[in-house]
Amino acid sequence: MTEEISAPISYLEHWDRTAPFDPPTVLGELVRTRPLVRMVYPDGHLGWLATSHDLAREVLSSQAFSHRFHTTHAPVTKKGELFPSVPIVPGGFIHMDPPAHTRYRSLLSGEFSARATQAYAPRVAELAAEQLARVREHGSPVDLLPTFIRPLSLRVLCEVLGVPSAGSSVLSDLSDSATDDEVGLDAEREAGTRAYHHLLDLVGKARVERGPDVIGRLAADPELTDREITNMLLIVFAAGFASCEGALASALLALLHHDDQLDALRSAVRDGGASGIDGMVEELLRYTSVNQFQIFRTALSDVELAGTLIREGETVTVALPAANRDPAKFGCPDGLDLGQDASAHLAFGYGVHACVGQRLARLVLAQALTALVSGLPGLALDVPLAQVPVRLKTPVLSVLRLPVRY
Repeated sequence: MTEEISAPISYLEHWDRTAPFDPPTVLGELVRTRPLVRMVYPDGHLGWLATSHDLAREVLSSQAFSHRFHTTHAPVTKKGELFPSVPIVPGGFIHMDPPAHTRYRSLLSGEFSARATQAYAPRVAELAAEQLARVREHGSPVDLLPTFIRPLSLRVLCEVLGVPSAGSSVLSDLSDSATDDEVGLDAEREAGTRAYHHLLDLVGKARVERGPDVIGRLAADPELTDREITNMLLIVFAAGFASCEGALASALLALLHHDDQLDALRSAVRDGGASGIDGMVEELLRYTSVNQFQIFRTALSDVELAGTLIREGETVTVALPAANRDPAKFGCPDGLDLGQDASAHLAFGYGVHACVGQRLARLVLAQALTALVSGLPGLALDVPLAQVPVRLKTPVLSVLRLPVRY
């Protein structure tokens, strides 16, 4: 084993994303030349940055690395503030390691299994059609973010979880505060507190009158406390809504910027090939890589990675946008090619902590894109790409407006 001796990069260097689809230039260089490098974290910790597809899979699937938040070092800041060490809370499975993580994860896996997700397909199609009708009522030009993308993502997740629409804004505020770098930690905590108490109230009601939804089924488990269920739901909603909205918005923006690929999608929808559309969704997820940099793990003991010694306590950040552009894995790494097999992408992470609701997100993308390209002839951007506001330095790639004409 060897130790990396080259000069470490600053964590700020891999934030320098200047285009809405392409990873920072430094990541593109590293994945080809030095896929594992030293990186100085905001708190001064000397850890690592992994950029290749193989290294990303190895780190994210290895039990030698921990996801416990209080043992790791966050690779980013919030308005310049360091993320504090957060203790593990009951039900907060996202920052637990197995076997504690396994218990909660298994309870949710069935809710988002392939069979369960397929059962949601007709309703997701109905919701997409309803939002499409509202876009038509508005007329052209229109901003698709508030008229289609955001309400569809919110309505689907709320219906699946069992959250009444009247309280959905409390939860979307939580997601927004967690993914917006302009919102400080205090404001994020306040949004989290409001969302927690709202969900806690819903869980209490579900204990008495159980509905046919995720909250109802979790509330039927006598071994789970209200606090556990509430924290599980907070994680699913905060991560799920931001990822679904961001993935749909960035996929649409990418298509509208690549006329030939948009035409290919139109042809697939016209031919009715669901499997072909599903494959195209995978390529869109790979190309846009909505989860930008909030993926990191810490070595539980000395461990070898790519022939390099990672010492106990050192944090490794995994750059998913770089891994999804690895030329060793993908034939057209830096271009959008809806015809290529992108099923090995890591847009939703990998291993036991991979996004639990990723099948639902895929379903929403497929149904939404099908509705838009078939229902809005001549769909195109209404402004130059450079005028579309995109957050490039947030954990989730997010489009703030998507003005189109049809």
